[in-house]
Amino acid sequence: MVAQVVSRVADDGRAGRLAAAAATTGLLVCVCVTGCSGGAGLTEDARAAAGEESVEVLHQAAATLRRAGSAKARTSMEMATGGTRVTIRGEGVYDFELRRGRLKVMLPQDPAGADEHRPITELLAPGALFMKNRGAGVPADKWVRVDTAALSDGNLVTGGATDPSAAAELLRGARTASYVGRTELAGTPVRHYRGTADLHVAARSASKDNRDALRAAAKGFATARVPFDAYLDEEGRLRKVRHSFSFVNDRRKGTVAVASTTLLYDFGVAVDVRLPESADIFAGKIAE
Repeated sequence: MVAQVVSRVADDGRAGRLAAAAATTGLLVCVCVTGCSGGAGLTEDARAAAGEESVEVLHQAAATLRRAGSAKARTSMEMATGGTRVTIRGEGVYDFELRRGRLKVMLPQDPAGADEHRPITELLAPGALFMKNRGAGVPADKWVRVDTAALSDGNLVTGGATDPSAAAELLRGARTASYVGRTELAGTPVRHYRGTADLHVAARSASKDNRDALRAAAKGFATARVPFDAYLDEEGRLRKVRHSFSFVNDRRKGTVAVASTTLLYDFGVAVDVRLPESADIFAGKIAE
């Protein structure tokens, strides 16, 4: 669990230890906004700024992504504790119809440059996370399978990247939201929304594939309230979402902050994700 990983970082104060610990214990997003209704004389942006309308837009994010089909994804997960800040990055593709994806996750390097870590390949599927090159005594040619509903964070942070489908479904739990304004992401015009989601509400509204994982997260984090920033393009597709999670560091009796960012682009890209056969999944004991 990521809490154990960060706890170790907090104890020794060195970011490099996170990479080693992460490899051992497990690593650590739209709706069409055109055609909105509103009072006569109001501009489109003025109508979008209405709180209730912003919430409704965000509640539809997951469904809109599913209609979009697929996308390339880049992820970033930042953790801060005890004056130490580390970042885990990922890149890959995701199919929102099948809810399957593939990411290459890069662990942070030791500050001294002494440790090098191979990228971890992750396959995302409904209810499961598969990892290869995980280390911790797992053979290099074998996969590790994790039941995401069994994780106390529902795999919102454990894998070092939030499943793009789960990130979007979390927005179904938006309780408050405001329209910040227009901006650009990599040259693409987008609308920026900011608000707070409730994991309990998100779990009740989520699709069957993500419901159990979000229920687990609602119980496992320090608070079910998750601040977020979401950016939707002119076609209503989610281009970027950043969630701020927090959980309790049992050793230091404090709260650890984790910020997870997902970027989506190149919608409609071909995605071919084949899950491992049973014989390719490691069945032995994973080193602690």
